[in-house]
Amino acid sequence: MKKLATSLFFGKDARLSGLIAFAIVGAIALGCTCSKEFGTTSNSSTSNSSTTGNSTTTTETDTDSNGIPSDPTLQALVKETTADFAQALDTNDFSEIYENASSDFKSTYTEDQMADVFKEFVQKKKLILPSLNKVPAASADFSPAPSIRQEKGLDILVLEGKFPTKPLNVKFEYEYVRRDGEWKLLKLVVNM
Repeated sequence: MKKLATSLFFGKDARLSGLIAFAIVGAIALGCTCSKEFGTTSNSSTSNSSTTGNSTTTTETDTDSNGIPSDPTLQALVKETTADFAQALDTNDFSEIYENASSDFKSTYTEDQMADVFKEFVQKKKLILPSLNKVPAASADFSPAPSIRQEKGLDILVLEGKFPTKPLNVKFEYEYVRRDGEWKLLKLVVNM
């Protein structure tokens, strides 16, 4: 175990270095679309809280005074996104997670670009999927605390943190844009 830890942390094992490098490329390629024109949004909300696809609908009562959804809603949102990502890696089919993303995401990236960015994850899925598949039973540790920022008049929910899974922690940086009362995926960064 000591030999494995030494090789991972001191550069004698290319797996960790490769994952870190790929995560950086993924962060750059799938990062914020700050310079993109987003258009307009509707601030309508539904009467129930539900999760479908890669979006979550929340009522005004499901949010705090800053508009941040309740912890159960946040947990459901990041777990669903991570589960969709795991399924995409497992099947090498990014169509479902791509279709559930925001129109802003889809106007910036194609499905093929998304698959290309994560092709190394697909190649190493035997190492990655055991941890990703444990996410539904874990609770996300958010750090820093969830926040909402404004961009071009839109609410952007910023969620960063990790799932304490074994053998690897699943670290995530997700952003969602509020569209028609739903939080839709805008940014997807996964590090392991």
